[in-house]
Amino acid sequence: MFLSVFDVFKIGIGPSSSHTMGPMTAANLFLDLILSPDWPRPTGAKVAAIKVSLHGSLAHTGIGHGSDRAVILGLTGAKAASVDPDRMDALVAEVETSGRISPPGHEGYAFRPKDDLVLDKKTPLTGHANGMLFQAFDGSGRLLLKQIYYSIGGGFVVTDLELEKMRAAAKKPEAIKVPYPFATAKQMLDMAARSGLTIAQMKRANEEATMSREALDAGLDRIWDAMRSCIERGLQVDGIMPGGLKVRRRARQIHDKLQEEWRSNKSNPLLANDWLSVYAMAVNEENAAGGRIVTAPTNGAAGVIPATIRYYEHFHEDWDQDGIRDYLLTAAAVGGIIKHNASISGAEVGCQGEVGSAAAMAAAGLAAVMGATPEQVENAAEIALEHHLGMTCDPVAGLVQVPCIERNALGAVKAVTAASLALKGDGQHFVPLDACIETMRQTGHDMSEKYKETSTGGLAVNVVEC
Repeated sequence: MFLSVFDVFKIGIGPSSSHTMGPMTAANLFLDLILSPDWPRPTGAKVAAIKVSLHGSLAHTGIGHGSDRAVILGLTGAKAASVDPDRMDALVAEVETSGRISPPGHEGYAFRPKDDLVLDKKTPLTGHANGMLFQAFDGSGRLLLKQIYYSIGGGFVVTDLELEKMRAAAKKPEAIKVPYPFATAKQMLDMAARSGLTIAQMKRANEEATMSREALDAGLDRIWDAMRSCIERGLQVDGIMPGGLKVRRRARQIHDKLQEEWRSNKSNPLLANDWLSVYAMAVNEENAAGGRIVTAPTNGAAGVIPATIRYYEHFHEDWDQDGIRDYLLTAAAVGGIIKHNASISGAEVGCQGEVGSAAAMAAAGLAAVMGATPEQVENAAEIALEHHLGMTCDPVAGLVQVPCIERNALGAVKAVTAASLALKGDGQHFVPLDACIETMRQTGHDMSEKYKETSTGGLAVNVVEC
């Protein structure tokens, strides 16, 4: 099994990888499909109008996650990895005013968001909780083309047929040939024992089967630069976050207090935890505001990994760029195993699949750069994931603010604690990571839908919106 580090970590925009980046990507794909020869286009037929419906979790929390805006932006040709966050409001307003989209390379189509973009809460699509239906019509209203897409977590988007093929091929050999094709934690540890390599070294060898070492390192550095920039932006901005809950940003204020303590040499026994928390909160406040973000492995859980890397820089004198690269490679190896055998989607398994997975990845990466053996790395990941099992995804008003921002802070603290505990052991432990991942999958399967990013249960209905 091979999932690239650049599939796990993707640069995009907030507030959600599955609910914002996914719909934007689906819209991009539908535009590509319209221009392609891969559908039976009637002679002389021309697409004149587009309609879109969002289903399942996307319908229930689409407004709070900006799914509707993401579709509009995607249909203008904007891409999650490159769109300017400061231009998005103007792009959306132009479409709402004109009732047309004019993506590059297209003649332009009628698209009136109030009528042609429907959040259908009554009709779930059967393949996945995050379903989308895109349709294209000619000038007389005749349906020419339709396509179902599913946003399956972490910004990944597949068609309905691709999803069926993925499930049918789940246990077939991986098409991409890599030297260390581990699909489970046990396989990963067995390969590490036989090869004498670290997890990061095996992951690097797998990546270099498809790219040069220079390209890999440049890509890893680009990912960390984007993460670090997100932290810095989040520490400099204050005010009220969008969405109507009137939740105030807190990272800048907390950061200023920590800086004051740092300069005055005041004793603070919780210093490391405080810095971890403020780094994670800075990222997720940026995410909630729709800023530039890196899925890690999702947007809703995007603060955990950057916070622990920044902690590594802040508190470990022997940190270096190679260490950060090894951290990302190790974290991606663990994230790939979790995604392959369970899920990283809150709409599928609740927040255990988002913040829980992020904490496991962060614990593994941090343990690795602190000198852990492969067995200790696997132990760190298991500890972090185990203590997120059963965590629901119940965002108030469908916004990635409450409880998501603080939840990332606590996920980072758990990750560092898990890495520390694992390093104090010999790698031998009672619950294997694979068993923990399977438990997460089963728990998510059994979890009520109202606790899986639909905002119809839990905090989402028990907290009075102000």
